Amino acid sequence: MNSPSYRIRLFHDLLKIVVLPFVAFYLINAGLFDSLLPLPSCVGFIIGWSICKAFLTRMLQQVNRHRIGAKEITCVRGRWPGNIDVLLKMLRAFKTSYILDVYLQLFEEYQCTTLNTRILWTDHIITMDQEHSKFVLSTGFDHFWRGRWQKERMERFLGQGIFNRDDEHRGNTRPFFARERISDFDIFEQYTTKVLNIISASQASGQALDLQDLYSRFALDAASEFLFGKNLDTLSATLPVAGKTKMGPKGSATEDPWGSFTRAFEMAQQVITARSRIGYFWPMFELFGDKNASHSEVVHQYLDPLVRSALDEKERMSRAGICSPVADKNFLQHLAESTDDTTACLLTYVTYFMAIYPEITTRLRAEVLAHCGPSGSITYEQLRNMKYMRAVLNETLRLFPPVPLNVRESRPDGCILPSSDSTFVSNVTSNSPLHMPGSTVITILPLLTQRNPKLWGDDADCVGQQYAYNEASFFLVRLLQQFDTFKLAPEAQPIGSSPPPEWRHKKGRQAEEKIWPAAALTLFVKGGLWTRITRVTESN
Repeated sequence: MNSPSYRIRLFHDLLKIVVLPFVAFYLINAGLFDSLLPLPSCVGFIIGWSICKAFLTRMLQQVNRHRIGAKEITCVRGRWPGNIDVLLKMLRAFKTSYILDVYLQLFEEYQCTTLNTRILWTDHIITMDQEHSKFVLSTGFDHFWRGRWQKERMERFLGQGIFNRDDEHRGNTRPFFARERISDFDIFEQYTTKVLNIISASQASGQALDLQDLYSRFALDAASEFLFGKNLDTLSATLPVAGKTKMGPKGSATEDPWGSFTRAFEMAQQVITARSRIGYFWPMFELFGDKNASHSEVVHQYLDPLVRSALDEKERMSRAGICSPVADKNFLQHLAESTDDTTACLLTYVTYFMAIYPEITTRLRAEVLAHCGPSGSITYEQLRNMKYMRAVLNETLRLFPPVPLNVRESRPDGCILPSSDSTFVSNVTSNSPLHMPGSTVITILPLLTQRNPKLWGDDADCVGQQYAYNEASFFLVRLLQQFDTFKLAPEAQPIGSSPPPEWRHKKGRQAEEKIWPAAALTLFVKGGLWTRITRVTESN
């Protein structure tokens, strides 16, 4: 692979930040003085140049804001230049804090729901505001794109895949998820049966299972079968063993080819997340090597044979005069679009809720038996009529959205963020629109938005409402037909994956959390969700 573009960008930045002012200093010096001024004078000139350039940019933004009648987004103000102290504090806090709590504390401190962190002199907007998030992702969609900075962070890992582009290619896979295909449950049945057999064997041996790992395999195998007629068969690979398996970058780890792929895939996500937290100047920390190069190589070694197989199948079908729309698409693009992360994450946290709130399990199972019986078939209409299951799934998505944060970049002309009536603190109002500078990154935090007491009431951290994925619903029906008791197995959690003791003294869900929710592009449970499941007894 060619040298990543961030090095080219870094070279251009070096020209703009150092070389250009140096040349200007030399020309001015040559015209005014008989001899060259010492190096410290040159350094001072370059710093002064940068300060003046930043000041001019702020002044132009202020003029523009005044012209359009918008307010400046509140800016975080640290004690050190470039808010370096804020950055260091955030990086330290990310290691042990509750998910996204670092950002929540900033919103609470500044009493607003949209902030400019301005780390290392670079504007970076964060928002948990309902109206601003809606504008970025929906009503004002044309004013934003994924942006060159996000593409730069992800290019080695995702290349030109759908997660790293904005154009029409993202829509290429939608026909494969039309209702008539999604409601065909044969594939769901096949892989659900495999998972339930694994759970049954685990129950018989008395061993706890990492359900997060199991659900991820289920979703991935079903997705690859759904899209290609072939599956990765990860459910047949080595499973994590309670008390013996070490913690991986996200969940549990196994020592086999699948484990190596998973570790590389998860580490790549961790690298991308770290780059995002550092901000614009992250390439300075990777001058001597792309941290994702080795991880991407492992991922490609694992998946390339499947890609080649898909291409060979396309060629065979083409020779036979058969058009294969699936073969025209990239394997990873389809696999990513299949929402396997969504399904696995949703099932993981629904099971977590069933384990800590047994009354939810009882009511869910009663609804399943009422609609499908103890072993009956499952139809789309039956799933649609299970109101309580849809409510639980929806509330799980509200509290633990699979993608807890989203990143966009404003177009060069900038835009106006609309007035908001969803302020974080009830006695503060925001009646004026805010000016969103051009070519500026904005991070949307749906997990915080969806837990905002101002929007959801004082019990915004408890369980209750609507929406479901067919795959998750189907799986849950079959699971609850056979099993009725779910209990966490904290003794099986890998060392370092249990919630920190200090969480118990904090407010919100973290005070009662029995697992460690974390995020690296997508949401996960640190160390896995180790659980024991009990089969339905004859008397039930």
